[in-house]
Amino acid sequence: MRIDTARLTLRPIAREDAPFLRDLVTEDEWLRWIGSRGVESLLDAERYIEDAILSSYAKHGHGLYLVSESSGGEPVGICGLLRRESLDAPDLGYAIAKQFCGRGYATEAAAATLRHAERDLGMSRVLAITDVDHVASHRVLEKAGMRSKGTTSSDDGAVLALFDIELSPG
Repeated sequence: MRIDTARLTLRPIAREDAPFLRDLVTEDEWLRWIGSRGVESLLDAERYIEDAILSSYAKHGHGLYLVSESSGGEPVGICGLLRRESLDAPDLGYAIAKQFCGRGYATEAAAATLRHAERDLGMSRVLAITDVDHVASHRVLEKAGMRSKGTTSSDDGAVLALFDIELSPG
């Protein structure tokens, strides 16, 4: 599976992406808005890829994808579809490395992932959750075509902003 946009390429994350993933998930912005994934070392990142990302591909046929610049192939972030027990539809998730923020990459990757969900995976609905105070993330979701649906609670009781989009597969 590979998704190409005007400026980006999305592809499945591989074990070889562990150094980039370790750096991304330990950034201050990731920890502030998304939270720790228990990744502090390269070995932790390799385990996270195996246990969370590759297992999602095997179980659901989709998951998080590496987002890279098309010109040069430099990784800029991750984006994809997650399954959460607390949600009744797949969850759009994304994160862009700090040095690449402000270029529209999150919106471009999110919109491409939603098209993939509709056209290739046959999904009729996708949700997204984000911190209620993460205004930049709210804008990304709205620009990608999602609409605010109020709030929901996470598994640990935190109040999160909820977004959704109805798709027309086929």
